[in-house]
Amino acid sequence: MDLPVNPPVKPMLAKPVKGIPRGELSYEPKWDGFRSIIFRDGDEVEIGSRNEKPMTRYFPELVEALKANLPERCAIDGEIIVIGESGDRLDFEALQQRIHPAASRVNMLSEKTPARFVAFDLLALGDEDFTERPFAERRTALLGALAEAKPPIHITPATTDHDTAGQWFEQFEGAGLDGLIAKPLDGLYLPDKRTMFKVKPERTADCVVAGYRLHKSGPDRIGSLLLGLYNSEGTLASVGVIGAFPMERRMELFEEMQELVTTFDDHPWAWAKQEEGTRTPRNAEGSRWQAGKDLSFTPLRPERVVEVRYDHMEGVRFRHTAQFVRWRPDRTPESCNYEQLEEPVKFDLADVLTSATS
Repeated sequence: MDLPVNPPVKPMLAKPVKGIPRGELSYEPKWDGFRSIIFRDGDEVEIGSRNEKPMTRYFPELVEALKANLPERCAIDGEIIVIGESGDRLDFEALQQRIHPAASRVNMLSEKTPARFVAFDLLALGDEDFTERPFAERRTALLGALAEAKPPIHITPATTDHDTAGQWFEQFEGAGLDGLIAKPLDGLYLPDKRTMFKVKPERTADCVVAGYRLHKSGPDRIGSLLLGLYNSEGTLASVGVIGAFPMERRMELFEEMQELVTTFDDHPWAWAKQEEGTRTPRNAEGSRWQAGKDLSFTPLRPERVVEVRYDHMEGVRFRHTAQFVRWRPDRTPESCNYEQLEEPVKFDLADVLTSATS
């Protein structure tokens, strides 16, 4: 492969901000998928990733689509996504399952849950390196380079209008998207630098603390607290964790939690007893993303309530690690249920994928 920009390349990143920024910016939806830079040189295609390891073998159907829709020689930044069975929103869990060591399963999933690629930046085209050109110029060149592209290859929508960006922020979450990205129109492409801005939805929920995991630094420090919500059947479901605490606070929390420690026999997640806690509420078979990591947890009597901040849900769980807000001694554990959660208004993903503008 011989391109003006060759793999591996670390993608340009975004820093979180509160509220949608103003200025000479281009606004785009924040796609909830796998960030990837695609490199094509004739029949050679490499699908890069954020950790610079190629993902080409996991998406054979995309390789063929990229050959059919991308220019002969190019490097294009974007996101790999999977659309859920409903057809109207993204499915990140299904996308995660695409990373599998067995070739037979990779081929099966390529047909069952085919992936798509959403392009949003141009690094190279033909013999030209675009990384030192302003984003406004890269965007125009990207629209021209993919003018004839057809699904499953797409160009992300973009706008320079702040009000339109605000509407997108409210609407597109209902299609499974993850907020907004704002890019300076005069910005160069700087790999691994946080020169863009990201704005994500933010909500709060009151949850039951039902267990803890230890911190890697020692046996007397809390690594994370396991959170639960009661479903409509009155069963305490695992919804995620909080874990960003100062080291001193981790030690204090460990002491505070000891009075709540119980056995799995008396715990709503009693099924964990047979593995001595090594099964995690999220995935009884462990996680391919955390291979070798100790997922054991100590059960707690579900009596303490904590208010947490989260962005959005993935099924019945928080999509990302929640953030501690405050303890809620005024709330009963039984009042911590799914009914309190705000649900985004549904929005058809097809309308997002077909609304690319300059």
